[in-house]
Amino acid sequence: MSLLLALSLICGLMLNVSFSTLSSHYCVPRKTVPYQNELKSFREEGIFNYSTMLMRDDLGVLLLGAREAIYALDINNVSVRKAAVYWRVTEEKQRECTYKGKHAEVECRNYIRTLHRVNDTAMYVCGTNAFSPTCDYMTFVNGQLRLEGKQEEGKGKCPFDPFQRYSSLMVGNDLYSATSINFLGSEPVVLRTSDLALRTEFKSSWLSEPNFVYMDFVGESLDSPDGDDDKVYLFFSENAMEYDFYSKVAVSRVARVCKGDMGGQRTLQRKWTSFLKARLDCSLPEPSLPPIVQDVFLLKHDDWRKSVFYAVFTPQSSLSQTSAVCAYSVSAIRDIFSEGKFKTPVAVETSHVKWVMYTGEVPVPRPGACINNVARKMGMNRSLDLPDKTLQFIRDRPLMDEAVRPLTGGPMLVKRGALLTRIVVDSVLALDGQRYAVMFIGTENGYVQKAVNYGGEMLIIEEIQLYENPVPISTLRLLSSKGQLYAGSEFGAIQMPVSNCSRYDTCVDCILARDPYCAWDFTAQQCSSVHSSSPSSKPALQSLKEGDASQCPQPDPVAAVDFTLVPENNIQLPCQIHSNLAQVLWRFSDQTLHSNNKYYIYSGGLLILSASESDAGLYTCHSVEQISGRTYNRTVAAYQLQLASGPGGGGSATPGNEVTNSSGTNHGRKMAATARPPNEDPLSPETQSNPGRVTHLEVAVALLSLLCLCLMGVIFFMWSQGRWGCFKFAQRSSESEGKRQSAEYMHIQNRTSEIKLLGPECGRPFSANNNHSAVDFKGNGEHHFTPMANISSLDGLGYINDESEI
Repeated sequence: MSLLLALSLICGLMLNVSFSTLSSHYCVPRKTVPYQNELKSFREEGIFNYSTMLMRDDLGVLLLGAREAIYALDINNVSVRKAAVYWRVTEEKQRECTYKGKHAEVECRNYIRTLHRVNDTAMYVCGTNAFSPTCDYMTFVNGQLRLEGKQEEGKGKCPFDPFQRYSSLMVGNDLYSATSINFLGSEPVVLRTSDLALRTEFKSSWLSEPNFVYMDFVGESLDSPDGDDDKVYLFFSENAMEYDFYSKVAVSRVARVCKGDMGGQRTLQRKWTSFLKARLDCSLPEPSLPPIVQDVFLLKHDDWRKSVFYAVFTPQSSLSQTSAVCAYSVSAIRDIFSEGKFKTPVAVETSHVKWVMYTGEVPVPRPGACINNVARKMGMNRSLDLPDKTLQFIRDRPLMDEAVRPLTGGPMLVKRGALLTRIVVDSVLALDGQRYAVMFIGTENGYVQKAVNYGGEMLIIEEIQLYENPVPISTLRLLSSKGQLYAGSEFGAIQMPVSNCSRYDTCVDCILARDPYCAWDFTAQQCSSVHSSSPSSKPALQSLKEGDASQCPQPDPVAAVDFTLVPENNIQLPCQIHSNLAQVLWRFSDQTLHSNNKYYIYSGGLLILSASESDAGLYTCHSVEQISGRTYNRTVAAYQLQLASGPGGGGSATPGNEVTNSSGTNHGRKMAATARPPNEDPLSPETQSNPGRVTHLEVAVALLSLLCLCLMGVIFFMWSQGRWGCFKFAQRSSESEGKRQSAEYMHIQNRTSEIKLLGPECGRPFSANNNHSAVDFKGNGEHHFTPMANISSLDGLGYINDESEI
C-alpha cells in the first residue's frame, strides 16, 4: 500500500507540473521572426564591444565606438564603412594596468565609452585607456575620421572600468557625466565639466554604490509660469538608505539637477545645490525585492510636460526571470521634486539611523529648487545667493519621501524569460490621425520586441532575432526620420527597419498584425508602409485598436491537396499558422477533432494513428484567433484523403469560413503515406524541416502523463486483486524501459519565452485543446509519412535539438 501511495504521489506531482506547464496562458509576441542573414550588419575581425553609438544624420554617418576602434558607417547601410580610426593603448599604459592587478588582454585595453557631438564636424570622444580614462576631439571631414591629438584627463568623464555602467550627456558646451572618479570605482560622482564645474557631495546619502543608467535634458524653462530652469534628469540604482534590512537592498532612482546651478557661496561650494532624488516604483505582479532599472528612453513631446520616460526593469534575484517596462511622465517627476515631502535621517538606538518623512518647517526658498520667480523676488538670482539654511537642509536631505508612480499605475509590460536590456520608443502617426508609442525592446538573447499599447491593451506585434547566437543587446538607437533601428552588442552592430510590411502576404494578415507602420493598399494589393502607400481612389486600410479585417476582400478558397491513404499507416498532415496567438483547429467531415487515441494534434499539424478506410475524407486546418472580442477563423490547409484503390478526386475546395486564407502551396499535389525503412529514425534531425518539428515539452508531457495514468491504473488493479507478486515481476521486467523513458526526458529542454502583458486584453490564445505530438516532415518540401505501430514509436525524442517551436 505504501508503494502505491508513493507512486501515486509522484505521478500526481508530475501530472500537476505537466498540466500547469501546458495550461499557463502568458502573452507572447504575435509573430516570431527567426534569424535571417538579410539585415545590414558590421563587425571587424578581432574587434569587440560595439557598445557606443552616435548618430550624425547631418554627416550621413553612424559613429560606432568599440574596443580600441571608432568607425564612421554609412547611416543608410551600416555594412558600408566610410572611415575608421584606431586608438590603442601604449605598452607602458598596459603594463601599468597589469601591475595594478587587471587583466592585460581584457581590462587593460581602450574601450570607447563616450561619443558626443560638439559642432558640425567635431565630436568629443573618451576611452577607458587601460584604467586611465582619456578624452580627445575627433573630426569627420572629406570622408576622413581623425583624432585631433588634444588628449585630456578623462577622470570623471569616462569610467575607469570598461564594464561599469555609466552615463553622460552634452548640453551646449557642458558635459554632464555620472561615473566613478577613482581607480577602485568606490567614489561615484555626478559631474558637470564646464567653466564652472560642479559635482555631487561625497556622502552615502547622496550616492550609495550607484549604477548609473541614463541621462537626458528637459527644457522646462520654456513657457514656464514659475520662471523655472531647464533640468538634467539622471536614472540609476543604488543601495537603499530608507529600508531597514539586515543586508543591502538596491532600489531604482531618478535624480535631477538644474542647468543654471552654480553651487553655494559657503555651504556646498562647487557642489550641486539642486541635486534631488526619488525612488522609482515599478511593482512586479509577484512579491519580490524592488526591480532594478536597466535602461531608459525619453519620448519627447513639443510640450515638455507631456514627455514620457520609458524604463526597463529586471529583478534583483537571479531566481526570477521576470522583467518589466514602466513609463513615467516628466510632469509627475517634477511635481514630486517641486512639491513633495522630504525624508530625513533620525538616530535610533544602537547608533542606527532610520530615514523617515520630514514633518518640520521647510526653509524658503525651497531646498533643491532651481532659481525661479519666488527666489528672484527675494533678491536671489543665482544659487550662490541662496541662504545657508536652505543649502544645509538639502545637503543633509537629498531624498524625497514619495516614490514616482508609473504613468499607468503599474508596469505597461511584464515579460518572463530572457531579460530585457535596452529600450527605445518611436512616436508613430497612424491613419486614424492618432499617435502611438511603439517600443523596441532589446533582450539578453539577441531579440528585439516590438510592442505598442492600444487603450490599455498591450500587444507585442513581433519579436525579431537580430543575432544568430544568443548575445545581449547592449545598445539600441532609433533614427525615426529614416525609420531605422541600430543595435550593438559585443560581437557587432546591426541595422534593421522599424517595420517590414512585406511579411504580411494578405489583407487579413496585414490588418490583424495591428502594426502602426503598416496598412493594406487596395490599389497595389499589398501591405505597405503608411507613408509609402500609392495614391488611390480608395484609402489604405488600417485597424489598430479593433483589428477589424471585415473590409478585406475574401481570398480564394483553399484547394485541397490529394493524399493517398494506406491502411494501418500513420499519416501526418502539416499545418503552419501565421500567428503565435492563434489556435490550431482541425475538422474532418464537419466534425472538430481532438487529441485522443486516434488523433494527435500538435503545433505543426495532425497525426492520424493507424489509419483505416473510415478515415478517408476531407481534413481542414483552421487558424482561430481572437482580437478585441472578434474571432477570426481562417482555413490554412486542406487535405483530401483517399484509399489507394479509390478514384482520384483532386481539386476540391474548402467550404467558406468567416475569413479564409490561401496558403498557395502544395495545391494539386498527390501524397502517399508510404512506409519508411525500419532502421530510419522518424524523428531524427536529418528527416525534419522547421514546419513539422516536434515541440519537446509538449510530447514529453503527454507521454509522461499517459504513462503515469496507465501505471496508476495497473497498480490499483493489481492491488485490488491481491496480485502483488505478479506486479513486482512486471515491475522488474519494465525497469530497463523506465530508464530509457527517463533518459529521453532528460534530453528535453524548455526554452521559456512566455510574455505576460497587463491590460484588459492580452492577446490570449483562443482556448482549445493544447495537446501536441510529433511530425515527420522532409526538408525538401515532400511530405513523408511514417508507419508507426503505436504511439510508442516516437522514440526519436531524445535526438531532437531544435527548440524553435517551444
